[in-house]
Amino acid sequence: MAKKILMVLTSHDKLGDTGNKTGFWVEEFAAPYYAFIDAGAEVTLATPKGGQAPIDPTSTLEDFQTPATDRYDADSDAQAKIANTAVLSTLNATDYDAVFYPGGHGPLWDLTENTDSIALIEHFLAAQKPVAAVCHASAALLNVKTPSGDYAVKGKAATGFTNSEEAAVELTDVVPFLLEDMLKERGADYQKADDWSAFAVQDGLIITGQNPASSELAAKKLLKQLA
Repeated sequence: MAKKILMVLTSHDKLGDTGNKTGFWVEEFAAPYYAFIDAGAEVTLATPKGGQAPIDPTSTLEDFQTPATDRYDADSDAQAKIANTAVLSTLNATDYDAVFYPGGHGPLWDLTENTDSIALIEHFLAAQKPVAAVCHASAALLNVKTPSGDYAVKGKAATGFTNSEEAAVELTDVVPFLLEDMLKERGADYQKADDWSAFAVQDGLIITGQNPASSELAAKKLLKQLA
């Protein structure tokens, strides 16, 4: 039977007080999405608000295009799914085998504290189902707790967008917090590779990728775990 994978994207489209837009990073959705469907999985897309998931306009620039984003640009079915995501609160974690969170700066604002998302991840982990996140979406793990009340990432190897990568894109003073610092604050065994290199780490059921280049790597670890 086909594995069912839930992909949770951000609904947040404002980049702090800059007046610029943000959202999810196209590559971080597209590469995992195609890895999943090419492996025969059924993929459901959800956001906190439902409907159109906002795309970070920067991620559509020529510099950031990959074979996966090119495939997405030509895929009206995938585009329709992004335009009509399910409302996260209406979904039942028991219906899925795994969950994957694509990044972009949006999740820092709306998925870090989202009670539906937190409850969903807690349910997946309790049911021994894998949870994966890439880049800024590792923020979705920050407030997830174990049944004993500890942070789920405490003592776990994890990664996410680094402080130096945030500085390189000149958003250190715009983001609500620095993800590397917060993962460390939660007790995670924070790991990273060189800026912009592909790096993903798995510790038990928790799989995280560092940056956009790491999205396919994280997706493949998730598929391997499901197999």
